[in-house]
Amino acid sequence: MGTPVSSIRNLGPAMDAACAKAGIPDAETLRDLGPDETYRRLLQSGTQPHFIGYYVLVMGLQGRPWNDCKGDEKKALRDRFYALKVDAFDSGLSEFERMLDQIGVREKPTGHGP
Repeated sequence: MGTPVSSIRNLGPAMDAACAKAGIPDAETLRDLGPDETYRRLLQSGTQPHFIGYYVLVMGLQGRPWNDCKGDEKKALRDRFYALKVDAFDSGLSEFERMLDQIGVREKPTGHGP
């Protein structure tokens, strides 16, 4: 086994466990996959989507503090996050359900994904 996922800046033991569940055994594999494919696999394995979790991963892979993301860069990451969420987590929802989730008027569903 390689280096623990938690050896990457900003990532801790919870990310070790989530990555193991998603079939990502170590930091080397995570780096090879990159942030988008890693996050897609996390969502597909049951991790609940959360923008902060995504950008913490992106910043960590760049060796930057988790809160270093601001302005246009943060907006671009939010767009990438939303695309990943729709593709990997919300794929089983109707457009109406996605809209309700986006504005927060219904309880968050679980178990959606391929």
